[in-house]
Amino acid sequence: MQPTFPGTRAALAALVVSALAACGEAPPPWQQESYVFGTRVELKLNAATPVQAQQAAAAVLAELDRLHRLLHPWQPDSDAGRLNRALAAGQPYRPSPELLALLRSGQALEARSDGLFSPAIGRLVALWGFHQDTPASTAVDMTALQALVANRPRLRDLTIGADGEVRSDKTTVQVDVGGMAKGWALDRARRQLQAAGIRSALLNIGGNIMALGQKADGTPWQVGIRHPRRNEAMATLPLHDGEAIGTSGDYQRYVLRDGRRHCHLIDPRDGNSDCHLQSATVLIAPASDAGLRSDVASKPLYLDGPGLAARHARALGVAGWLLIDGQGRAWLNPALATRLNWRVAPDSITETGNG
Repeated sequence: MQPTFPGTRAALAALVVSALAACGEAPPPWQQESYVFGTRVELKLNAATPVQAQQAAAAVLAELDRLHRLLHPWQPDSDAGRLNRALAAGQPYRPSPELLALLRSGQALEARSDGLFSPAIGRLVALWGFHQDTPASTAVDMTALQALVANRPRLRDLTIGADGEVRSDKTTVQVDVGGMAKGWALDRARRQLQAAGIRSALLNIGGNIMALGQKADGTPWQVGIRHPRRNEAMATLPLHDGEAIGTSGDYQRYVLRDGRRHCHLIDPRDGNSDCHLQSATVLIAPASDAGLRSDVASKPLYLDGPGLAARHARALGVAGWLLIDGQGRAWLNPALATRLNWRVAPDSITETGNG
């Protein structure tokens, strides 16, 4: 169900020193980009000096790269990889504090989503060919897939001891935190920037975006929601201090098999990877875990579809949501409808639900 990290790549940072704008105008923010968690990372910072901005951005990107290497779900030398080897062998393992925190959060969010979000289905993700840099288009072993679905590996099958030791009697559990790590890292990056004295920033980790303060001119940060079938923004909205937004879509990692699109958003209930929706976007109000929930909540809503999305939106504390169905029609709740500025409006826009 969750997206996974493509293979580790060296972080390529592009530094842009912002020149002062015309007299009377706020200077543009410092911008820095990299490639972490298998996706593009963008930081925009306003700081007292370019040196402060550069140092803060470099520290955040270095920490993101460390977390990526630590949590990578299929690299054998990562902390997650060692955990999965131990679980497969029926052995206990004591993970890093970072991975342990993710496991605890993952168990709670799995329960709140009725299992539609589950970081324990790494074997299903691998069967569909998404545990590699380029998704595999080869045939899936349906016998193995059906056996895994019947076994129902879930994060609730993990026992976490008071000393942090993790074990499970179910050896089919394979942890893949790719569907929550980006958002969780957003929350950490926000706190890291605040500790460095940064009060104005926009952080984007592969479409999971969080605002810190406002732009230098005192107006809200503006973010775009990508059109799932065009390389442009479908809509924009202002993002206020502490808010986070995240999108899951069938256009990010997918393969075509027999003319059908199969994406990384795998349903734990039946192992299905059919792309019934094009995208799901969620807006989360300011909270200590806003980034985490902006990453997680889009997956259950994607699998729920328009008819049921409101229930898990309420359960996961989603302030606003937008679904684009397989026909390109938009479904959204009233709270988000009042915030969106359409740039490429769908043929059909339906306000629904109160979650």
